[in-house]
Parts: sequence; C-alpha cells; structure tokens
Amino acid sequence: MTDIARTAAAGLDEAAGGGQAVLDRLVDLLDLEKVEEDFYRGVSPAHSPVRVFGGQVAGQALVAAGRTVPEDRRVHSLHAYFIRGGDPSVPILYEVDRIRDGRSFTTRRVTAIQHGKAIFALSASFQKDEEGLDHGEPMPDVPAPETLPTFQERTAGFGLRFTERPRPIDVRYVGEPPWITRATGERPASNRVWMRADGTLPADQLLHVCVLTYASDMTLLDSILARHGVYWDVDKVLGASLDHALWFHRPFRADEWFLYDSTSPSASGARGLATGRFFAQDGTHIATVVQEGLLRVL
Repeated sequence: MTDIARTAAAGLDEAAGGGQAVLDRLVDLLDLEKVEEDFYRGVSPAHSPVRVFGGQVAGQALVAAGRTVPEDRRVHSLHAYFIRGGDPSVPILYEVDRIRDGRSFTTRRVTAIQHGKAIFALSASFQKDEEGLDHGEPMPDVPAPETLPTFQERTAGFGLRFTERPRPIDVRYVGEPPWITRATGERPASNRVWMRADGTLPADQLLHVCVLTYASDMTLLDSILARHGVYWDVDKVLGASLDHALWFHRPFRADEWFLYDSTSPSASGARGLATGRFFAQDGTHIATVVQEGLLRVL
C-alpha cells in the first residue's frame, strides 16, 4: 500500500462530517496505485462497513479504465456487475483488459479482484468529441439547493447509523426523505436530491465523472424503499447493488450542484429496479443511470 493510500484510508476516518478535507480523502482513494502495466491497486477507507461501498469500487474501476485511454476520449457509458461483496480491510486489484482501440471509440473491461476472486466487473466505452443531434429531458421544477436543509439537519435525532460516516458528497433532499415518509405514510413515486462534491475538485474531467459515479450509488435504491415505507437502519432491510449502468451525456463539474431524480418502475423477487437522471443546476441533462438491487425485508 502506498503512503497516499494509507493516508486516504486512515484520513477519511479522521476528517469526520464533510467538507474539503473529506473530499480530498475521496480524491486520494480514486488516485490508484499502478502496480504493473494495466494493473492498479485501490484501498477502502477505514470507516467502511462490512462490505466495500459499491460507488467506491465502481469509481475506482473507472479510474483504472481511464488511465489506459487517450486524453482526447471521454467516457460515455459504463455497465457493471457487483459479483461478490468487497472486503474493506484489504486492497482491491483492478485488472484492465484493452478490448478495442478504434478511430472514434475505445472499449475497456475492468475486473476487480480480492482474495484471488472477481468481486466486480465493469465495461466502459470512451469516445472522441463529435457534433451531432442534441436534445435532453427537461429538469423537474424543484427548489434551489441552497434553500434546502442540510443532510445533518434532516437526519438529526433519528439515530441513523450511516450518518456517522464521513460524507464527501453534500446531499440535500428536495422533498421529505424516506425515513420521514416512512412514518407519515406518504409513498412518493420519486426520490429527488441535490448533490455536489463537498469542496473543490481538480480540473480533471475523468475525476469528475468518477465522483458522480461514486455518488450515483448513494440514494438510488431509496426510490424503491420509499414506495414501500421501509428504510435502512429503521427496518430490517438487507440490500446490495447487483448491477449498475451509467450514460454520460454532456460534460459537467461534480463540485457544482446537480439534481439526482430517481424512480423505481418495478420491484419483485427480492430485487428492485431503479432509474435516475442527473441535471446540472442550469437544467442541462448530464447523465442517466439504471440499477438493479437486492432488497430483502426481514
């Protein structure tokens, strides 16, 4: 493990709450160590729960893929499967397979490995910038993020365990959060939050994409739970991400506010499907996500 990785793993615990210090630790975690050609090593923060956070392994895998791609090509999509729960106490090895280098597109496959077994697999496609047809979904009419309560204000007094972890992403709920609608009986059809990296990020577009990838796994499954009036830490819910797909439509900065609008079209067989759209604060449709998750209510 490198000195930077040790600092990141320990320091994210030391810098409790949020702010630039916590965000800097996330940036360090995404700065993978190159151990050999097409092999990279990443670590988890010391505060991690039993399993590695899915957004972390997805973000790190995308970093590994991006390190092997020419700078003139932006990632436009990724498709991933969570195969096994990651062990946060040991490093993760990322192996990159250079599938194709075309004139316009580059394709990479990344396998995340722990204890000699694959825990995560990602395919990502990168493209040179091109002109073409252009339209996007309109952003919902919602209050500005600065007018909304902070995450700490929303969770005060509820005893939710996940609030004790450092949070590099500033999250502001547009409506009542699911731990409140659970008690009021409201069953919202969508879950909307404003998000941004809680500080300033370097001017590296791949890093901004990886931070959004990290954030995309934070509240997406909440749109499923809210439909049924259950929530993590309040009810006995066992959940895990099964697969994850992201499409990046336009450039953006992850340290500027973006709206995450998610819904759930279906849940059955102890699995739930959730879809989400990301909008910059000026209304630009910047990304779309789909995820299926394992959800067992015990």
